[in-house]
Amino acid sequence: MVARDRRLLLVRRANPPDRGLWGFPGGRIEPGEPLFEAAVRELREETGIEGEAGPVLTALDVIRNDEHGRLTHHFVLVAVLCHWRAGTAVAADDALEAAWFTLPEIAARRAESSRDVEAVARLALGG
Repeated sequence: MVARDRRLLLVRRANPPDRGLWGFPGGRIEPGEPLFEAAVRELREETGIEGEAGPVLTALDVIRNDEHGRLTHHFVLVAVLCHWRAGTAVAADDALEAAWFTLPEIAARRAESSRDVEAVARLALGG
């Protein structure tokens, strides 16, 4: 995630599992890639924004099961706060839209957002 002037950048996901929902830019770590480098790379690839990574805010389990209760996937999301350095947000890679939001605006989109977006936003912005 990236902060700028008390706003956080959210993207609307183009792909499952959260297609159509607002969430933080991010993605997979490449083998051998350090966490902060991955955060900065994913931010750039998904939004065109250049940022400086750090600190880690939290880690979240995302566990999904099918209709029979069988595990379909388990991801561990590490929320890294990045600070904006340069660039204009554009939806790229797997994002449909990219936009800056205040904490109240994020809270108002709770039903349109991935799980825990508001809680992590509060950690990031101290709200």
